[in-house]
Amino acid sequence: MQLDERQILVSQMDDEQLQAELKQHGVVLTPYEARRIVDLIGRDPTLCELHIFNVEWSEHCSYKSSLATLKEFLPTDAPNVIQGPEEDAGIVFFAEHEGKRYGVVIAHESHNHPSQVLPNEGAATGIGGIVRDVDCMGADVIATADPLRFGDPSGENAERTKWIVRGVVDGIWQYGNALGVPNLGGDVYFAEDFDDNCLVNVIALGLVAEEDIIHSAAPPEAATEPYDLILVGKPTDDSGFGGSAFASKILDEEEEEDDRGAVQVPDPFLKNVLAMKKANAQVKQRAKELGLAIGFKDIGGGGLACATSEITAEGGYGVDIDLDKVHVGLENLLPEVICCAETQERYVWAVPAHFSEEVLRIYNEDWDLPNIYEGAQARVIGRFTNDGIYRLVQQGKIVCEAPVEAVTSGISYERDSQPRQFEGTEPEFEMPADMKETLLKVIGHQNVCSRAYIYRCYDSEVQGNAVIRPGEAGAGVCAPLEGCPKGVALSADGNPFYGLIDPYWGGATAVAEAMRNVAAVGAKPAALTDCLNFGNPEKPQAFWEFREGVRGLADAAKNIHLKDYPDSPTPIISGNVSFYNESATGRAVAPSPIIACVGVLEDYSQAVTIQLKQAGNKLLLVGPRQDELGGSAYYQVLDLGLGRNVPQIDWQQEQGMIWAVVDANEAGHIAACQDISDGGVAVALAEMALGGHGTGQFGVHIQLDEEKLRGLRADKWLFSESTGFVMEVHAGHEQQVQEIFAGYGLELMALGEVSGDAQFDVTVAEELLINLPLDQIRDTWAGSLAEVLGS
Repeated sequence: MQLDERQILVSQMDDEQLQAELKQHGVVLTPYEARRIVDLIGRDPTLCELHIFNVEWSEHCSYKSSLATLKEFLPTDAPNVIQGPEEDAGIVFFAEHEGKRYGVVIAHESHNHPSQVLPNEGAATGIGGIVRDVDCMGADVIATADPLRFGDPSGENAERTKWIVRGVVDGIWQYGNALGVPNLGGDVYFAEDFDDNCLVNVIALGLVAEEDIIHSAAPPEAATEPYDLILVGKPTDDSGFGGSAFASKILDEEEEEDDRGAVQVPDPFLKNVLAMKKANAQVKQRAKELGLAIGFKDIGGGGLACATSEITAEGGYGVDIDLDKVHVGLENLLPEVICCAETQERYVWAVPAHFSEEVLRIYNEDWDLPNIYEGAQARVIGRFTNDGIYRLVQQGKIVCEAPVEAVTSGISYERDSQPRQFEGTEPEFEMPADMKETLLKVIGHQNVCSRAYIYRCYDSEVQGNAVIRPGEAGAGVCAPLEGCPKGVALSADGNPFYGLIDPYWGGATAVAEAMRNVAAVGAKPAALTDCLNFGNPEKPQAFWEFREGVRGLADAAKNIHLKDYPDSPTPIISGNVSFYNESATGRAVAPSPIIACVGVLEDYSQAVTIQLKQAGNKLLLVGPRQDELGGSAYYQVLDLGLGRNVPQIDWQQEQGMIWAVVDANEAGHIAACQDISDGGVAVALAEMALGGHGTGQFGVHIQLDEEKLRGLRADKWLFSESTGFVMEVHAGHEQQVQEIFAGYGLELMALGEVSGDAQFDVTVAEELLINLPLDQIRDTWAGSLAEVLGS
C-alpha cells in the first residue's frame, strides 16, 4: 500500500526552514523533536504522522518534562492501593460488602487553557473528560469536585475575570447537573497571578467492585485471538483539533481567536446515555456474563490518536485502523483532523471480534445512539496486531506507520533547575486598634468569605447519596454503596500564596490541609491525587518551583502515614501536570500544586460538619500557634504584602493530630470540627458559628491569656495559619478527648465554650478584644463574594 504523498521533508531542511514549516502546519514540535521522529521511524514523516506526534509528545500527553521528577519523588504504592497512577484513574480499597471487595476510583485533571479562552465550554468539557476517566475503569461515577483559581475580580482585569468566573461556573453546573453527577466540593482562590491564566481543576470519584475493574489496554487474549477496535460516541468533527498541543503552550492574547478552535464542544445528554449506568454499563455487564476480557479507554486529550495508540501500546500490540470507517460529522476531513480532533463524548473498546456485533447492537439499536445525537454510533474501525506497529490508512493510502512505542513514549527531557530567591520580608506593624472591624474584613475577604455564590447552582443531591454537601465542611461526604455503612470523603486544597513564598511548603501544606479536611469530618485519609499547575518548564526557575512543589507534597505524603497501615506513606494514586500556565508577557501563575484527598468513614452516620451544635459545649484547640502568617488572609486584608513566614509542618505532630481527631470522632466525642487554614483560629471559629449555609444560631465565648498566647501577639495568635483543628466537644467528654490526644503526645488548649447568645466574643487577659453579633458577621461573610463578582 502506498504511503501518503504529503510527507514533510524534515531531513532536507535546516532548523530555520524546519521551524517555519512546522509553524505553517500548526505544529508546535521543535526542530529537534521533528528530527527525533525521523530517527524513530526511519524516514521523513507524513503530515498526519507529524500531527500525531505533535499531540502525543505534548506536555499534556507525554509528561516529557515532568515524568522523571514524579518518579523520583512520589510515593504511589500502599497496602490499600488497587490501581496506582499507571492509568487515567487510581483505585483505593473502600469496603468489603456482601462478599465483594469495592474500591473508590479517583481521577484528577486540569482544563486550564481552554477555560481561559472559552470558559463555559472549557470547564464543561473538563467535567466531561474527568467523568470518562472514571467510567472507563468500569466504575459508577459518584461525585465530582472543582478546585478553581481566578484572577483578581477587583483588579485591572476585573471585567474579564468576572466573565471567566461566570462562564466556568455555568459550564460546571450545566454539564454536571445534566449528566446526573453530584458535586461534593472544591475550593476557590482569587489573585492577580491568575489574571492571564485561570486554573480549572476537576476531580471525579467512582465506585467499582474489584472484580469489575476494566483496564485501558488491549487484554492479553488479543495475542492469540482476533480483537477489534470499536469507536463509540459522537461523530468526529474538527472541534478541539490541536487541543493537547494548545494545552502545552503559552497563551497569547493575539492568538486567542485562533485558540478557540482548540476547545472542545460538550454534550452532557449524550454522555448521560453512554456513561451513567446505561449503554457502557450494558456492554461491561454482557462481557462479564460471557467471561470476555476487554479493554476500554476514553477519548480525551490527543483525540483518537492518543486513545488508540495508548490502548494498543499498553497491551503490547500493534493496530491497523481504517480511518474511512470512522464516523464523521463533517465531510472531507483530513486524516490528521480525524486522528487529533478532540470531539467529546467518545470512547474506544478492545473486544473479541466475535463480540463486536453485539456491542454495535447495544449502542446502535438498544440505546439508539444515532437518534440520540445525529451521527452518533458505534463502529468497528480497526484490528489489533502482533507487530507493534501503529498503522492508519485512508482512501487506500498509509497516513501513519510507526512503532507504537515511539508514538507513546518517544521523548523526554532533563530540564535545568535554578533556585529563585524570595525577596519578601515579614512586615512590622502595630496591632489594629479595632479588632472587630479587622475580623469583619478578614471574614469578608474574597478568599475567605462564603463560596455559596460559586456552588449554589451545583446539584449535590442527585443520586441521593450526599451526607455532607459543599460548604458544610472542608470535605464532602457521600454514602455510595447501598446497604453498607461506610462513607467516602473528598477534599481539595492548595494555597497559592504559600507557593509564591516557598513552593516546597506550598506542596507540603496542600497535602496536610487536604488530609486535615478529610479527618475533620471523621474520615481516615486513604489516598491522594495531585494536579500540578506551574509555569514554563523550559525556564530553570519555573522548573525549580515545580520540583520543589513535588518534593514538598511527596515529603508530606511520605511522613503522614495511613492510619490503618502505620508504616505506609499515604499513596498518590493519580494526578496531572499542567505546565505553560503563563502568558506571552512572561507572567506565570503562582506555583499551584492542588491536592485531593479521599478518605473512608467506617460509619457515615458519624460524619460531622463544622456547624456548632449545642450551647455549653467546650471548644478545644490542637496545634500550637506560631508566627506563621506568610501568605495569610490577615496580611492581605491589612495590605502588608505576602510576608515571609509561611506555615511549616511538623510531620509527627500533623500525623498525630489527624489520627487523634479520627479516633475522637469515632468514639463519639466530637460534635463539630474545623481545620485551621485561611484566616486562622478566628476564621475557623466564626465559620463554625455560622455553619456552612450561614444558618448557625450559637455564638462563641473565647478566653485567652498570656499563658495561652505563649508570647505571640493576640492578633497574630488569632490569625496565624499554623496547622491545627478547632473542635466542639460534647459536654462531659473533655477528659476522654484529652486522653486520646495525650496518647499521641499532643496537648489540647481550652479556648472557651459555645454560647446561646449568638455573640462572637474574644477576651484577652480579661479585656474584651472582639465583641460582635453573629448576624453582623453573617451579613459580611455571606454577601461579600456576590458583591465583588457583581451579582
